[in-house]
Amino acid sequence: MSAQAVLFDAPGPKARLRHRILTILGLIAALGLIGWFLWQLNETNQLEPNLWSPFLRAETWTQYLLPGLVNTLQAAVVSILFAMAFGLVFGMGRLSQVLPLRWVCGVIVEFFRSVPVLLMMIFTFFFMARNLGMPGAAASFWAVVTGLTLYNGSVIAELVRSGVHQLPKGQGEAGLAIGLTPGQTLRSIQLPQALTAMLPALMSQLVVVLKDSALGTAITYPELIASGRQLGSRFGNVVAAYIVIGLIFVLLNWLLTIAAGRLERFINRRGHTAATARTGASTLVEGGAGPGEFGANVADVVEEEVTDRVEAWQDRHHRE
Repeated sequence: MSAQAVLFDAPGPKARLRHRILTILGLIAALGLIGWFLWQLNETNQLEPNLWSPFLRAETWTQYLLPGLVNTLQAAVVSILFAMAFGLVFGMGRLSQVLPLRWVCGVIVEFFRSVPVLLMMIFTFFFMARNLGMPGAAASFWAVVTGLTLYNGSVIAELVRSGVHQLPKGQGEAGLAIGLTPGQTLRSIQLPQALTAMLPALMSQLVVVLKDSALGTAITYPELIASGRQLGSRFGNVVAAYIVIGLIFVLLNWLLTIAAGRLERFINRRGHTAATARTGASTLVEGGAGPGEFGANVADVVEEEVTDRVEAWQDRHHRE
């Protein structure tokens, strides 16, 4: 009997009929909502061909939408890289055995998780523009990057901490048993497994970074929404411009979700291979094994290390 059969009962005829009815009702409600939305657009003359025809022109994309999209992706990519580095450093700091370091990292992470992203962007923008004399375009870009990095990096740090804490305690104990220090055990055994386990939550946070880059419009950063507002002001089709921009964001997030799913499947396949570590404890210390190999090989490494020590003790005992 499978675990699924034990935990969940298969739906009977009445339950399956009820599920079909609820599915049909949900589909009808969704179609009704879409129809009502289109009717409202038609009533306000937002479906007129002259409002949508600018999107068929090349200049609309080359002068407005594509430059805004490039700026959005540029800020998002830079923020993602910095947020990943910030999250790994402060996440490992929160797991440190040194109490003052753990306390300082905890205060920093909790502070930046609590401050709104837009507020950090505004403060950073005015500080760079007034105190550092940075030009407005550069100040707005780095203000967006700073706000996104500090907030999302703090969230990633919490993901790292919770991911390591959710691992079986035997992983850390095995690393200590073969002579690794707590820091080496964290970096070589626990952290790679935690990163694999938290990959879905991590990719969801990257989607948040992409969407929150739109907050840069409040500090004059020329991202996609700001470009759409300029486009709407020129052609008088603000609603149509925002609808197209919304569809672009949906497409970007959909592509990012697909990439995350493929990456997760690749890591899962790699983690379930039958490959063994190149060496024993040295592989774990040097980090030479793949992320998925630690959980499969750490027991074998411990067993080999214990056997070697027992044999060495027996040889020394016989000599004496």
